[in-house]
Amino acid sequence: MTAYASEPIYAFFTVTLPAEKSGSNKGGCMNNQQLIKRAHVWFLAVLIACGLVVIVVKAGSTIQNQNSNQNSNSNSNANANSTQNRNANRSANRNSDNTSAAGQQAGMAKMASQDHDFLMDAAMGGLMEVELGRIAAQKGMSESVKQFGQRMVDDHSKANTELMTLASSKGMTLPTALDEKHQKEVTKLSAMSGAEFDRAYAKMMLSDHNKDVKEFEKQSTKGADADLKAFASKTLPTLQEHLQMAKNLEPNQRGNSNSNSNSNSNSNNNSNSNRP
Repeated sequence: MTAYASEPIYAFFTVTLPAEKSGSNKGGCMNNQQLIKRAHVWFLAVLIACGLVVIVVKAGSTIQNQNSNQNSNSNSNANANSTQNRNANRSANRNSDNTSAAGQQAGMAKMASQDHDFLMDAAMGGLMEVELGRIAAQKGMSESVKQFGQRMVDDHSKANTELMTLASSKGMTLPTALDEKHQKEVTKLSAMSGAEFDRAYAKMMLSDHNKDVKEFEKQSTKGADADLKAFASKTLPTLQEHLQMAKNLEPNQRGNSNSNSNSNSNSNNNSNSNRP
C-alpha cells in the first residue's frame, strides 16, 4: 500500500516540474523579445529626432541665407538708386547751368552792344563806389569826406540792387565782385590815411562822377533798351547831386582855391608887366 501510494506523488512531481521549467523559459524569451522591440522603437525614435534636428538646422540656415541675400540685394538696390539719384542730380545741375548760360547768352544777344556795355560798366562802377564809400566813412579825416562816403554806400547800394533786378529780368547776370583793375584802385586808396587819403578820394570821386553823369545822360537819350533808358533817367539826378557834393568836398575846394589864386597871381603879373 505504501508503495502504490508514493508512486502517484512521485509521478506528479516528475510531470509537473518540467512543465514549470518550460513556462519559465517561455516567459524569459518573451521578455527578451519585448526588450529588443523597445530598443528598436527607441532607436527609431532617436533617428527620427536627429533627422528632425538636422532638418530644422538646415531650414534655419536656408532662411538666414535668404535673409542675407535679400539684405544684400536691398543694399545693392539702395546703392544703385543712390547712384542713379546722384547722376540724375548732376545731370539736372548741368542742364540748369547750361540753361542759365544759354539764357544769359540769349539776353546778351538781344541787347544792343551799347546797352550791354553800359550795363556792365554801371554795375562795376557801382560796386567800387560802395566799397570806396565804406573805406571813406571809416578812414576819412574830414567830416565831409566821411559823410560823403556814407552817402555813396547808401545810394549806390540801392542803385546796384535795382540794376541787378533789371538785368535778371533780361536773363543776364551781373558781377558781384570787383575785377582786377578796380580792385587795384581800391587797394591803392585803402593803403592811404589822413589828409593824403582825403585828397586822393575826393579827386577820384570828382573824376568818376563827371564820367558817370556823361554816360547816364547818353544812355537816357540814346539807349536802345527802354528799361535801361528808364533806369538811367531815374538815377541821373542822384549822380548829378553826387557830382556837386564831390566838388564841394574840402580837398577839392582847397585845390580850386589854389588854382584860382595861381590864376589871379599870373593875371596880376601879366598886368603889371604890361604897364609902362
